[in-house]
Amino acid sequence: MTTDRTDQADQSDREDQGGALSAEAAEVRRFWGRLGLPGLIDVHTHFMPEQVLRKVWAYFDAMGPLTGGVEWPIGYRQEEAERAAVLREFGVRAFTAMLYPHKPGMARWLNEWAVGFARRTPDCLHTATLFPEPGVEAYVREAVEAGARVFKAHVQVGGYHPADELLEPAWGLLAEAGVPVVIHCGSGPAPGKHTGPEPIARVLARHPRLRLIVAHLGMPEYAEFLDLAEEYDELRLDTTMAFTDFAERLMPFPRPDLPRLAALGDRVLLGSDFPNIPYPYLHQLQALERLGLGDDWLRAVCHDNAAELFTDQQ
Repeated sequence: MTTDRTDQADQSDREDQGGALSAEAAEVRRFWGRLGLPGLIDVHTHFMPEQVLRKVWAYFDAMGPLTGGVEWPIGYRQEEAERAAVLREFGVRAFTAMLYPHKPGMARWLNEWAVGFARRTPDCLHTATLFPEPGVEAYVREAVEAGARVFKAHVQVGGYHPADELLEPAWGLLAEAGVPVVIHCGSGPAPGKHTGPEPIARVLARHPRLRLIVAHLGMPEYAEFLDLAEEYDELRLDTTMAFTDFAERLMPFPRPDLPRLAALGDRVLLGSDFPNIPYPYLHQLQALERLGLGDDWLRAVCHDNAAELFTDQQ
């Protein structure tokens, strides 16, 4: 009897969750439909080997130091195929598999996994990663030749300086190939040893054509990363978590800098951090809309800029 009641409760929970997701999907589709877009392109979503993702979730659950000690419930804790299905139901036409190593010897293995994921997930932009270690140029070249269209670098988690000499040939290779790199280099939600704008300025001084996409708009050093974007034409920014109620409580964007963000509208890309977000996916879109920067800006950010970037790469 107890088992039957438990099964019924689980079934009811699944039905409630499914109903909530369907309702959210309808609102997300209404958002981009009103703008006349064919859907969304999200350059900052996380897919990685399940055993790695489970460890990431456990870190968030434990409010590890790099989360800033903030309670951070994972919003979309489904299996891999279900998470991809949710993005498709939202109308996300292309997304990424942001994966990253925290130690040497891990990046090549993650890149090998990413090849398989890209093959079985055609709407995922084939994603790869890197770490400052001997052999990095070789496996970055292998990943590019295997079809990687975007890289992920995580200065905070990796604990490395992005201008490390070991990374020099890799940055040069990626700049020459025109392959973008989404890089978490801002000091939020907690500073790392080498986070902040100065290390990235050093990389760009050496590789001005490197297509870096600064994650989270560089929070909380928003203004400083806007400075770099105004100096380097190939530097871009993604919106991940920016302007949401969650982020604004902790690391508010300086409102006097909104005109600068508007002026850079052709180099701002939609990012969400799905599935590792403590609020509905829809809220990221609503947070961007309530900035009042206009429909043209929203269309560019939510689809057109990324579509142009990844078409230009081919």
